Amino acid sequence: MISIREVVQKQRYFFQNNLTKDLKFRAEQLKKLRKAILDHEEEILAALAQDLNKSAFEAYMTEIGIVLEEIRYILKRFKSWAKPKKVKTPLAQFPAKSKIYSEPYGVVLIMSPWNYPFQLTIAPLVGAIAAGNCALVKPSNYSPKTSEAIAKLIEKTFEPEYITVVLGGREANQDLLKQQFDYIFFTGGPTVGRLVMEAAAKHLTPISLELGGKSPCIVDESANIKLAAKRIIWGKFINAGQTCVAPDYVFVQKNVKEKLLEYMVKYIEKFFSEALREEYRFPKIVNERHFNRLLGLMESGKIYYGGKSDSKLNRIEPTILDNVSWDSPIMQEEIFGPLLPILDFSDLNEVINKVNSRPKPLALYFFTTFKVKEKTILTSISHGGGCINDTIVHLATPYLPFGGVGESGIGNYHGKASFDTFSHKKSIMKKSNLIDIPFRYPPFKNLKLLKKFMK
Repeated sequence: MISIREVVQKQRYFFQNNLTKDLKFRAEQLKKLRKAILDHEEEILAALAQDLNKSAFEAYMTEIGIVLEEIRYILKRFKSWAKPKKVKTPLAQFPAKSKIYSEPYGVVLIMSPWNYPFQLTIAPLVGAIAAGNCALVKPSNYSPKTSEAIAKLIEKTFEPEYITVVLGGREANQDLLKQQFDYIFFTGGPTVGRLVMEAAAKHLTPISLELGGKSPCIVDESANIKLAAKRIIWGKFINAGQTCVAPDYVFVQKNVKEKLLEYMVKYIEKFFSEALREEYRFPKIVNERHFNRLLGLMESGKIYYGGKSDSKLNRIEPTILDNVSWDSPIMQEEIFGPLLPILDFSDLNEVINKVNSRPKPLALYFFTTFKVKEKTILTSISHGGGCINDTIVHLATPYLPFGGVGESGIGNYHGKASFDTFSHKKSIMKKSNLIDIPFRYPPFKNLKLLKKFMK
């Protein structure tokens, strides 16, 4: 059996042939990937159902559909992104021309998590292909059926010296991180992210970390409370809350709290009333360890609604927790499950101070109709991205870069941001041989003339 080290070496040889730098080749590979996804759609949906009990609609909306849209968008535009970009040249360098070239890094490693195992594996791969790289792809061992489906799809579509999927658990991850890559793209939690960054530092490998954190959802008194409740419940409980940008907690103004809770319960009952019925496609918690962790976190407050679970199905129904304090266990870690703590505030400055006293979140959601308050929140709280008057949907567009800041991540991707992430920007200045202005050479005499050019 070929070792990971040998796979990396074969990909490095393949990259050095310069085939991946050809734009026509890249377009062909993106089209092949799109066709393979469409051809294997039923297998992917079945795998997602087995791993996470996702319905076909939810799986297509949050996984397959997003990837197909990403391919369509990038295919249409990447050739223009790849063209050398002319930029101005300082007068002091006359006569000359300056350009920025986008070149692929080489052999890249993409490591993905289990919560959206197809989308979060293939979406960055699309950017890596468009930018002209070879790739080793390591999907999560916690979503084995989807990982196997991805491996089958890639193996049937691409040569292994171009793109290879590596399956396995912790040992495979450790073996991969011992290798020298030209770029590493990791999606997962901060704990493993630190280990990946440490391994990358040994080779001075550039890296993107797509992590997570406690993303606040703020609702002020001016908000459309009914619509806010509907969109919060949808965003929180899609994939049973196992979403890196899910609203982690709701921070609601006191005088509209009860009204918001009332509507939240209404929409949970409308959307997820059969969450624990065996035949119903409400996503399950990925494994027993996370299931038990969530049951422990449920004790952090008073159960306002929900609270039931089924250990045989590994499912927990959508649950709202009230009377939660900032010091409670559920407020000390990312929840990553169908539990929604509710906290209240009187003044917006209280919100700003509380959120800013904690690590920078991956996402922030603010429901309001006050433009002044909207501007205040956006300019006062550092966060990766988010929405005004909605949740999660900023993730599902190729027109916006997606990524974190601080402990919630490094770098971004989607659309052009994906192409840029997997491309080195090489700056080249081409000087004319016709004229060689002498004043830059020793012995230096004319400082006054130099200051006229450089000021």
